[in-house]
Amino acid sequence: MKKILAAAFAASVLLAGPAVSRELSLAYFMGPKHPMNGAVFTPFAEKLADVSGGALTVQQYPGGALNSVPPKQYSILLDGVADIVFTLPGYTGDLFPQTNIITYPGICEDAVTCTDVLLAALPTLEKEYNAKVLAIWANSSPVLLTRDKPVRRLEDLAGMKIRVTSKQDVPFVEALGASAVAQPVNVIHQNLANGVIDAIAIDPSAIGSFKLHEPANYVTTWFPGSGSAFVLLMNKPLYESLSDEERAWVDAASGAELSKNGGAVYLKAGTRGLTIAADAGVELIELAEAERARFNAAVQPAKDALMAEKAGDMTVGDVIKLFEGM
Repeated sequence: MKKILAAAFAASVLLAGPAVSRELSLAYFMGPKHPMNGAVFTPFAEKLADVSGGALTVQQYPGGALNSVPPKQYSILLDGVADIVFTLPGYTGDLFPQTNIITYPGICEDAVTCTDVLLAALPTLEKEYNAKVLAIWANSSPVLLTRDKPVRRLEDLAGMKIRVTSKQDVPFVEALGASAVAQPVNVIHQNLANGVIDAIAIDPSAIGSFKLHEPANYVTTWFPGSGSAFVLLMNKPLYESLSDEERAWVDAASGAELSKNGGAVYLKAGTRGLTIAADAGVELIELAEAERARFNAAVQPAKDALMAEKAGDMTVGDVIKLFEGM
């Protein structure tokens, strides 16, 4: 009898065929050694493979292998070129106006706090995305890197052309007496080196990730603004086509814990970035509290003027109240 049962089981396995597995593509434009790979992309892939027993796996495509133009990351997700993408909502600010208000001065100070704010507001923010939000996190408030001119006082900014992450940052830079241009991170090293821009406003983690200490001679370690948002997104039709079990696996591998890890790693990477700059001989400039107050006073009228502007189905002021309430 045992032999008969064993033979029947073996036959059923053969008839069923091999287990079906699915490989998901994950596209990002940084190199595989970028901190976000170790903090978010690889942990997501490893946990998904673990909870699914290998039924769902992830193949990474770093360095722009599927798209070399960072602002098009969201487009390649919608078009199905990649199943999962990492992107900055600031690159397509018109599509994600509520999320990008996180960059406004005075919202939050560091990557961990800014990530907590985004997570708490996610039930509202996720409506902006025609995608499944796997994770959302932030970096820390910006520093200012310059090549030729140190910035020690508000007056030093006059006439400077400053790179910002998102067009939402432009009014605040202009209120400081400078001009602003939004540029993706993959061009700013060369643009500062060639004098196309005079300064870069960016989270200090980028110093190490993109070797910004090479073209910079000065870093002003505080600049008005808050953290920029980052998202890991999955193609929505694909997510919805998964079985209930498969969606549960994806949900288990993503979410708040993954997001918080991204924020925590960005905080550490920011400290490391400033250390790299100092070790390379870049002068670190600490603004006095009185000078910071002058910067904040200069940007406040611009912030006040935007309160009644529309940000999706809310006003800027309502979104800021939402963030501050978190």
